[in-house]
Amino acid sequence: MFIKQLSVFLENKSGQLEELLKILAAEKINIFSASLADTNDFGVLRILVNDTDRAYKVLKEKGITSKANDVIGVSVPNQIGGLHKVAALILGAGINISYIYGLSVANGGANIVMKTDDQEKTVKLLADNGIVLLRQEDL
Repeated sequence: MFIKQLSVFLENKSGQLEELLKILAAEKINIFSASLADTNDFGVLRILVNDTDRAYKVLKEKGITSKANDVIGVSVPNQIGGLHKVAALILGAGINISYIYGLSVANGGANIVMKTDDQEKTVKLLADNGIVLLRQEDL
């Protein structure tokens, strides 16, 4: 139960993000969620979109480097310690969480996307413990 994510590598200079967003908008590609992390020289924009394959192709044609990979979408219980419960399950099983970012979908939970160092084991672990997993179709 994975969600396709695009990691887009952008030069860390003014206008790069806006240009990328303009390209995707012109192609009618909807962004459901985004996370941008930067260094001195470049940024990594992680996005979930309505058509990952087409977005990848369009960006490649425009000379923009990106990579598609799988992430796990989780509906975190909206309660104190909700995220801790999810993280404790994963970390307790010896799986490292590489990153987490928020996701906007209308299911009433606090939704996140994550990447771990053992995706298959994480999905099974969460499902076995009653954690709601999101699918590509839920976006």
